[in-house]
Amino acid sequence: MRALAVFPKARQVRIIDRPDPEPVTGSQVLLRILDVGICGTDREIGAFHYGAPPAGSDHLILGHEALGEVVETGPDATVVHKGDLVVPTVRRPCPHRHCAPCRAHRQDFCVTGDFTERGIKEAHGFLQEYVVEEDEYLVPAHRKLAEVAVLTEPLSIAAKAAEQGTAIQQRLPWVHPRGRGLVLGAGPVGLLGAMSMVVRHLDTFVYSLEPATGVRARIARDLGATYVSGAEVPLGEFARRIGSMDVIYEAVGIASVGFDALGALGPNGLLVFTGVPAPGKPHPVDTGTLMRDLVLKNQVVFGTVNASRSAYETALSELEQGMFLFPEGVRSLITQRHPLEEAPALIAARGGIKQVVHLADAGRS
Repeated sequence: MRALAVFPKARQVRIIDRPDPEPVTGSQVLLRILDVGICGTDREIGAFHYGAPPAGSDHLILGHEALGEVVETGPDATVVHKGDLVVPTVRRPCPHRHCAPCRAHRQDFCVTGDFTERGIKEAHGFLQEYVVEEDEYLVPAHRKLAEVAVLTEPLSIAAKAAEQGTAIQQRLPWVHPRGRGLVLGAGPVGLLGAMSMVVRHLDTFVYSLEPATGVRARIARDLGATYVSGAEVPLGEFARRIGSMDVIYEAVGIASVGFDALGALGPNGLLVFTGVPAPGKPHPVDTGTLMRDLVLKNQVVFGTVNASRSAYETALSELEQGMFLFPEGVRSLITQRHPLEEAPALIAARGGIKQVVHLADAGRS
């Protein structure tokens, strides 16, 4: 079978042939991979900035945003059944007994850093024709979501942020009025975050540098959000001209943008960081104003990475709601599907909103 692999030492990204999987045993599940989304993480691994092959391997198979179909299950598998469509989670727990999050099946909060991640860190990913996986790491997806379920993994980040935000806001013991949410960035993570806010009944704004007449602005509006172009409203003027926000969801990975947005955060508000900035020159921050506002306005800033099974389930539920409310907006997030042969070029160059590698159609043997 074929797969897309990165060879860090040789500095190569190419399609390889791999042996077909062995018959599944125990709670293992054999998946036929249907779709795999390409994201910035894949491109950074493909540029050899990071990414670690499994022990003893000279290559890492890419792909962590996946949709598969169950071909075969082991005798002890109980979560999924033959013919199911499933979304695999990404992170696997560390082996340390003292890591309470991993022992509680919340490896997204791992404290040791010795977790593995499919297609990213010390575990092969899903950009291959067939994959064997334990059933506990598979989340069933309804067949009516087949065309968009590959978006589940990036949406799960927003779902986890919402879970954590809801838990934090339980400190405010009263009925909350309809909130206002701001998303920074109109890439896939940002637009999916906006969709998540809309289906959670927040008045949602998307802020990005693209003009208000651009494709991303149109998609934001199609998803029920209000688009604000940075070319028309400087970020420092956002609160004065648009108003303060109850939740700000950062999805640009630029530290200066994230911290500059704090001026738009209202009392008791939440700022959620999802991006991982690239190394560069330090950005000056007015720490006095930052600390004063956090204290006097009871604000909370937190980061979120990876996601738990519950967040994947929530993401699939939100995708279903999105497909009911604004199906064309959700569909338009997927710019194009490409055959596996074109995957190396997709890794090397950016383009569109979400590029997807299509390996097989559902329901085919």
